[in-house]
Amino acid sequence: MIALRPLLRSLLLALPLAAALAQGTAPTFRVANGADTYTLAGGDPARGGVTTIPTVLVPVTLSFAAKKSGGKAFVMDAEADVARVRHSPVFENFAFASGGTTQYADAMLRSTFPQAGEWHTLLGAPEVKAVKIEVPLGYGYILTSKKDGGAFAIVDLEFLQQELFRRIPKQEGKLVIAMTHNAAFYALGDATVCCAWGTHGVDAATGNSFVLGSYLHGAPGVVEDGNVQPLTQQLAEFMIDPLHDPLFHGREKAPGNAFPAWLRPGKPGSCAGGAAGSTYFQLQPTNTNPKNNIPASPAFAAQVNGATYHLQNVALLPWYTGARAGEGSAYSFPDARALPERSSPCPGRGGRAGGANAQAAPTVAAVAASAKANGHRLIGYWAGYGGPGSTIPLREVSPQWDVILVAFATPDRNAPEGTMQFHTPAGLDPAAFKADIADLKSHGRKVMISLGGGGQHFTLADPKRVPNFVASVTQIVTEYGFDGIDIDFESPSLSIAPGDTDYRHPTTPSIVNLIAAMRQLHDHFGPGFMISLVPEGTQIPSGFPSYGGQFGSYLPIAHALRDILSFIDVQDYNTPPLQGLDGEIYQPGTVDYHAAMTELLLHGFNVGGDPKQFFAPMAADKVAVGFLNGDTTPAIVSQAMDYIITGKAPAGTKYKLLQPKGYPGMMGAMFWTIDADRRANYNYSNVVGPQLHGYPAKQ
Repeated sequence: MIALRPLLRSLLLALPLAAALAQGTAPTFRVANGADTYTLAGGDPARGGVTTIPTVLVPVTLSFAAKKSGGKAFVMDAEADVARVRHSPVFENFAFASGGTTQYADAMLRSTFPQAGEWHTLLGAPEVKAVKIEVPLGYGYILTSKKDGGAFAIVDLEFLQQELFRRIPKQEGKLVIAMTHNAAFYALGDATVCCAWGTHGVDAATGNSFVLGSYLHGAPGVVEDGNVQPLTQQLAEFMIDPLHDPLFHGREKAPGNAFPAWLRPGKPGSCAGGAAGSTYFQLQPTNTNPKNNIPASPAFAAQVNGATYHLQNVALLPWYTGARAGEGSAYSFPDARALPERSSPCPGRGGRAGGANAQAAPTVAAVAASAKANGHRLIGYWAGYGGPGSTIPLREVSPQWDVILVAFATPDRNAPEGTMQFHTPAGLDPAAFKADIADLKSHGRKVMISLGGGGQHFTLADPKRVPNFVASVTQIVTEYGFDGIDIDFESPSLSIAPGDTDYRHPTTPSIVNLIAAMRQLHDHFGPGFMISLVPEGTQIPSGFPSYGGQFGSYLPIAHALRDILSFIDVQDYNTPPLQGLDGEIYQPGTVDYHAAMTELLLHGFNVGGDPKQFFAPMAADKVAVGFLNGDTTPAIVSQAMDYIITGKAPAGTKYKLLQPKGYPGMMGAMFWTIDADRRANYNYSNVVGPQLHGYPAKQ
């Protein structure tokens, strides 16, 4: 054994192996960085020698109530993947350029501490314990590809972790490596927080050290990663943050390492959090597609025993903290070229009065309104962000916006349950605000108040709340002169209860009572009163592969309110991959996705894949597509709208509309937000507005 340099030894604070085992977790050691200390998995390099971590390999069979195969629940079985994982560099040796000929995790640690000499942290030969978990409706669904026959699962990560460790008891000092087959996961019980390849850390209920990831084999072409790449990503993150608690929610201090908050490489201004891997998705800085869909990341190819394994390129400890004496110069592993420079810190985030939310005056002019209405509408949310002097008045909204949705009226926590409240945004005079609404309306534009919004939990589960809701909304609409209301109750505010299986006859109280409240409001204000719905992708299109929980929760509302509904605009963002009517899977953010998801509403579909539960087409003039300014481009939006309305497909389009000439009566596009559009020199309204208003008049 080569002795460590004294300086390196002074930087390492040992947590003895015996102490770690007494805690029941896999062995760990600590590294000091000035006043900060970080815990890593394995044996202390200051002590040298070989530390072998006992492992339990857990292939997980998932059985999905959301899909049937041959009359039985659809099964995703990872047992057949066990041999592939055991023969991969997770357990077998490979000649890495840095770290030597050894296992993946050991080589990663040795790349961080190259002066440690003959020091190793190895994973022992695994004990295999298979488990089976049933995934009820509302906790996940299956996507299948008609073209290549591959299947892919989207699963509630917290549900899976909890169910897993109900079956795997305390494993003293061992590392549990749990593996699913062809599955991605969403966090916080909310499928809009998607997608991750797994999780890692210490399970709070059992104290088990664990890694949970998916093995990818025979997955549909939409999945760009391969075989053990998800497992190696989570294993790497475990090695530099072994005490992470993935189910931590708002307690005083999160367990595990807290690194300086870092920016995603190549994503200016995109802060990813202060841990090993990004917040929620737990993706690596090397991931090339870090938001809202299945992570597509560069892989390192390793040939072992005649097979090619895809290993995740990951950030090493010095990338997060900066290299210190005794540590290597590489920032990434296995390919040191993946991250040539260390992390960039997140800039300080000011309040709403400044920073990115400040309403700087645009440097280009808004395009003037079309002289003649053609029935196509540009819809936008006016969020009122900014402090005094920085919030744009409604009168300054670009004339291209036909429908302005004021965000938001929110639940009043200091009033009887069911009560909504709305206050004029800071810096705006209430009288002037009301005058602006009246002025917009005098020019033929519609101004509505949106109820709810992301992060606002609201439910009418108790019918006693309905009168408070109706009365408070009536007061808000009347006082400000709004044309109607927009319903933006997101997950988990609306969730289909177990046993509620027919969208045409819902029994879930929160849904039944909301429908009744909408009817009461419409009856009170009359036929001119506008009602719109802005469901998340999980609340309408996800009702195609599965109906239950958050999946399809707006379907009974849309069905019940068809006769009085003004329009519905599904949010084509913050959503997992979904399946089109052609039987193929599409990623959000593409023209294919926008066309496929919109045609579900325009053409109709079998709810939960059941032909006895057909959701009839919505009238085209009541359907719009929802976009997020920062999540797309004007070109993608323009191409998507042209394709859906005229049937003219841009080059490279894979999804074929079932109505080849398009849907000329389709309403238009919605954006979150008008504010962001103005900050960016009307980059959407000046392009998409004239495009929509330039189509022939709807017949």
